[in-house]
Amino acid sequence: MYLTLMTRKPVDIETSELRKRLRAAIEQSRRAATARRAQLDQAASAYKQFLENTAAPLVHVLANVLLAEGYGFTVFTPNGGLRMASAKSGEDFIEFAFDTSQAEPFVLLRVNQARGRRVLQHERPVKGHTAVDQLTEEDVLQALLDEIAPCVGRDARRAPNHRSKPRPVSNPPKTSRTAP
Repeated sequence: MYLTLMTRKPVDIETSELRKRLRAAIEQSRRAATARRAQLDQAASAYKQFLENTAAPLVHVLANVLLAEGYGFTVFTPNGGLRMASAKSGEDFIEFAFDTSQAEPFVLLRVNQARGRRVLQHERPVKGHTAVDQLTEEDVLQALLDEIAPCVGRDARRAPNHRSKPRPVSNPPKTSRTAP
């Protein structure tokens, strides 16, 4: 049949110009990566300060108040993290995490709740995609209250009511049996 010849279409751009533009793109990529690393380092430092100065004290106070209300929670502070776990189940917890996957790093809450054999997990930002150094105690408290309410609410019928007085135990009078 017909024999087609494979011919290359000549490129209109000079090799030197192509090389110059490639080098510029590589250099721009390097500068962007350096800027991103600097941004992440700064945000990581702000996150560490946030945990130490804002979140940890607030979570400790919240755990103490919950304990006074009859709900046992334990606070763990592993290196670079903060977790408040239920004393009843180690699988019920709320922990703080640092998300660097977005353009602007932010703090999120990771919530884990056990329901029988099922484990429900979800993550949510503390306050939108607010920068770490812009978060306030009020933002953290509101996020924690939003997430702790379902955990405490489902245990409401089992929690002791520490405000009510205990009912006195009445002992029936002893009766003696006489033999006929």
